Amino acid sequence: QGTSTGCGFGQSAMGPFYCPTDRHVYLDLSFWSQLESELGASSADFARAYVIAHEYGHHVQTLTGVSQQVQSAQQRASGQAEANRYSVALELQADCYAGVWAANAAAVSNGEVALDAGDLEAGMQTASAIGDDTLQRRQGGQVQPEGFTHGSSAQRVEWLRRGYESGDPAACDTFQAL
Repeated sequence: QGTSTGCGFGQSAMGPFYCPTDRHVYLDLSFWSQLESELGASSADFARAYVIAHEYGHHVQTLTGVSQQVQSAQQRASGQAEANRYSVALELQADCYAGVWAANAAAVSNGEVALDAGDLEAGMQTASAIGDDTLQRRQGGQVQPEGFTHGSSAQRVEWLRRGYESGDPAACDTFQAL
């Protein structure tokens, strides 16, 4: 089962994703069940909001030109490991933007959006559950950092927290570490 997107045919096995061509976020609702049952992440509303905010972070990257810069850098990369480092930086920045959104959501929504006790922890649990190292371990393989495309569990948690604690997108420069 799937759907046609500006980026090709989207399938549930892909999980949530952002397509820069048509500037849409695609969500397979079965991902929420998979997140909880297979990955051990929280089913709390904020865990879901984090995933959606992360995908919208990719939209911000498209609007600011960061996505295009990363794509160019990946094409010039000397190998797959270097190209993957750019991918990791892009993904961690989207995590950071999700944290920025969480920090500011209540203020810009006239109080309609508010974090409850435990919400941020649920988001961090989700970030940890979808880190490349955790996913590689779950698949029974060895952890191979050069194959990471989204970052380790610790990195994903760190950048989500950094965005939340700062509330400032300027704090999300994940590319400095490259």
